[in-house]
Amino acid sequence: MKTALQIDLTFDQILSLVKQLPKKQKIKLSKELEKEVIDSKLTRLLETFKTDELDLKAIDEEVEIVRKSINSRTA
Repeated sequence: MKTALQIDLTFDQILSLVKQLPKKQKIKLSKELEKEVIDSKLTRLLETFKTDELDLKAIDEEVEIVRKSINSRTA
């Protein structure tokens, strides 16, 4: 049986607890926090570029234009 507890801690209290962790656990915690930040940034980035105006056909057409431009310069 598990009991869920909720406690209010200040940032300084959490920081104090983290400082008491062994080095390996600090590294593990750091990596987990980094993942969370990366996920958040990636989600925000994807939302920025999300659009209904762009479809695969438009992308293919633009790719072909660029390929022809590159090929005409190298020929």
